[in-house]
Amino acid sequence: MAAEDDSSAVVSLYQSEKKIYARSVSGWFNQWRWAMVGVTQLVFYGLPWLSMNERQAMLFDLGARRFYIFNLVLYPQDLIYLTGLLIISALSLFLFTAVAGRLWCGYACPQTVYTEIFMWVERKIEGDRVARMRLDKAPPSAVKLARKGAKHLAWIAIGLWTGFTFVGYFTPIKELSSAVVNFSLGPWELFWVLFYGFATYGNAGWMREQVCKYMCPYARFQSAMFDRDTLIVTYDAVRGEGRGSRPRSDTPADYHAKGLGDCIDCGLCVQVCPTGIDIRNGLQYECISCSACIDVCDGVMAKMQYPRGLIRNSTQNGISQKLSRSAMFRRVLRPRVLIYTAVLGAISLGLLGSLLTRASFKVDVVRDRGVMARMVGQGQIENVYRLQIMNATEHSQQYEIRVNGIDGVRMVSDAAVVVDAASSRWVPVRVQAPPNAATAGSHPIEFVITTPDDEVTEKAVFLVPR
Repeated sequence: MAAEDDSSAVVSLYQSEKKIYARSVSGWFNQWRWAMVGVTQLVFYGLPWLSMNERQAMLFDLGARRFYIFNLVLYPQDLIYLTGLLIISALSLFLFTAVAGRLWCGYACPQTVYTEIFMWVERKIEGDRVARMRLDKAPPSAVKLARKGAKHLAWIAIGLWTGFTFVGYFTPIKELSSAVVNFSLGPWELFWVLFYGFATYGNAGWMREQVCKYMCPYARFQSAMFDRDTLIVTYDAVRGEGRGSRPRSDTPADYHAKGLGDCIDCGLCVQVCPTGIDIRNGLQYECISCSACIDVCDGVMAKMQYPRGLIRNSTQNGISQKLSRSAMFRRVLRPRVLIYTAVLGAISLGLLGSLLTRASFKVDVVRDRGVMARMVGQGQIENVYRLQIMNATEHSQQYEIRVNGIDGVRMVSDAAVVVDAASSRWVPVRVQAPPNAATAGSHPIEFVITTPDDEVTEKAVFLVPR
């Protein structure tokens, strides 16, 4: 009997990712992509330097617990506005995805934007696709070290500037600049500058498509928002297959006779893809709808004197049913899109209306825990409260306080209060009522706080002892 074979095969569960060398591309969609890079970075890097009312126009002051957004001053009690903004952002993403796929990913996502910037730096220093591949395969040398070192130094500089700007939204950026120049950054400011800078450097310089493919949850649940009428980057297989090279002089009759379609199998659509996929294999979750493959394919079709649009923005129904562009756009107004639009519009109008009618100040009423109710001179019943008045304007305000709700109820503390600009103040308030004004128990009252331009009413209870 033959001896049993004790050898065993080792199967690795780890699959290394091949480095993607994305080729540069030019075209209509590439111009739009770089326009979005310019707009998003102008907003991100520029906003912290804008001033308004002698302060930073956009500042999230966590220490003082208030957010400055241009003319708005928001307090923790205004969390509902942040909630509304997040809901609007989510619904907008759902709407855009249902209509036109991953446009956010391809044109405005920070991962895409910074990857584009870092790849541009890489191309300027190391060259285009073939030059970078040769440089990576070349043995160590002074030239290779210099190019690689210059690239990483540029990446690190962009990352640190990005981290500095990010922190500038939470710490006044001019104070932050002074602290950087004087090497006096606080520990938290230093941590977040380095952390955000390192995240930018790592994500855009090293991880790139890995973030989109494996880390971003949007890539995983996008299919739930797609349908066959969603506008996506598609390859017209009926027109393009079978693939194959052919002389440029071949007429359509010549290459059709050979069983060839319009695709010459040049592979450029794969080379320009930042996630390294082949769009000719159909819809894939890795596709971020950047349309780089459309630009390069249209260029190839122009050189071959074939019609453009072998790879184009279309819908699955549009391709399979050969719908015209106008027919595809008519299908945009389908139930899912209409529901998203209606809900998004209602929430947006509600949030805008709430902001426009928002009072210029807020008031919280808190009973004094040490004194529930007490009898004072001439049998008067007294309750003590603390009012927090939050001034949401950019100038100091004087507030008049009065109380209503019980016959004869009155305030015995100062009725006029001054609160500094964009500040809050706790005000002790003593309220008295005649002994026979109400029966024993609790009775509703209300504080009315007024300015020449606004009025706020807050409810409270007045306790009458037995």
